[in-house]
Amino acid sequence: MHVAHQHLLTRRGFCLCCIGTSAIAAGGGWLSPRAAYAEARGLVSLIKDSAATSPITVHRLRNNVSVLEGSGGNVAVLTGPDGKVLVDGGISVSRPQMTKTLQAMSADPVTHLINTHWHFDHADGNSWLGPAGAKIIAHDNTLKYLSQVQRVEEWDYNFLPLDAVSLPTDVFAESHDLELNGQSIALKYYGPAHTDSDISVTFGEADIVHVADTFWNGVYPFIDYSTGGSIDGMIAASDANLAATTDKTIIIPGHGKPVSNRAELKAFRDMLVGIRDNVAKLKREGRTRDETVAAKPTAVFDPIWGNFVIDPAFFTRLVYEGV
Repeated sequence: MHVAHQHLLTRRGFCLCCIGTSAIAAGGGWLSPRAAYAEARGLVSLIKDSAATSPITVHRLRNNVSVLEGSGGNVAVLTGPDGKVLVDGGISVSRPQMTKTLQAMSADPVTHLINTHWHFDHADGNSWLGPAGAKIIAHDNTLKYLSQVQRVEEWDYNFLPLDAVSLPTDVFAESHDLELNGQSIALKYYGPAHTDSDISVTFGEADIVHVADTFWNGVYPFIDYSTGGSIDGMIAASDANLAATTDKTIIIPGHGKPVSNRAELKAFRDMLVGIRDNVAKLKREGRTRDETVAAKPTAVFDPIWGNFVIDPAFFTRLVYEGV
């Protein structure tokens, strides 16, 4: 395995990283992605157990914007006199580490929390940030999913609704604009992508955009068909992100190396298109899902993208479902 991928494998910022270390301890080797997802109640517990002890790493960007790595997805923070603005809140069991890290950045409270989508490794932090006084902002569908029992079929897991005080209070359908801490903050809905609740968050003056789980930097992504995700939607979101950025834009992905750029995003988009086209061709030929997996349609991309929890076979199954 390349050194770069060894580094990615240790990143606590990717919400599923704990599967490997826990499986090694319990069973003497890596838990296969299929087995892990089939035992998703255990998986979610493993993710939370890992987040409870994982350190938080701060990457300072520019214009008072930083990204925090270590509690679920990558979390952006804008500091200033209007209080801290967070893009995603991670997993609630990380509260002690998150609180310490945020206080070290400034004494200002968290006044605004933006949910990029509903998944627990991004929105579970609502359960402490909401009661602490943060105004929570999200897409309509994020509020819908967080307000009800929501099943993720691939995880065989039912998530319970959040308490009322932890739910988004400011919701929108297409776009929403904020002016905080000297930044013009633009929130924009993608349409169905990773889920059908995904939004981008752009810090205008800083030229920084958090694209959340529409971009997984250096690893194959998860696509949640249970709540409206699709491979074509992921590609469309990548195209939108490329159109909205320049070579000077700092791009924050949902998972993987937390500080990225347009070149890495384009490589991700090209990977999605290549695998989508390969899998679609095999499916049109009448190949079953298992036959398509056996044909290894991801092979040319695997050395870069296939060294993590969502391995080539599992990602092929996800793409097959959507073509």
